[in-house]
Amino acid sequence: MTPGEGQPRAVIAHAAAEVAQVLALAGEAPVRFLSAPGAAGYLGVAGFRALLEAGGGWGRGVLDAGDAPGHALAALRAGFGEAVLDPALPAFPALEAAFAAAGARLWPAAPPALDLARVDLGKPQGRRHLARWLGLPGAEQMA
Repeated sequence: MTPGEGQPRAVIAHAAAEVAQVLALAGEAPVRFLSAPGAAGYLGVAGFRALLEAGGGWGRGVLDAGDAPGHALAALRAGFGEAVLDPALPAFPALEAAFAAAGARLWPAAPPALDLARVDLGKPQGRRHLARWLGLPGAEQMA
């Protein structure tokens, strides 16, 4: 299975308010929150978890550890069910096995995601764009 295949659509949120807005718009529709590329290195595992918790999206996060296997392991220990790590790293197979043993998933690439840094959710066209990305019914008629 490739990253994102058969999984809820992913959104890159940069603030807790964005997480909350996405969840409010999505309603019962499944959605995942992907950290920005390599965010584990500058935001940290705890920082991304705090962002998700504050916005009500904890449990739906996918942490991008970039090329840092220690951050991927820290994500697993912090309770993340999914993380992304560069598969060229020698530690990738062992970490992938550790994730699997914990019932979690380590991806070799990030799933396709809508980056909210380029979407203004305060405007109707921004909300429509997000709704289309999430595959919500009636997205074109949203105000």
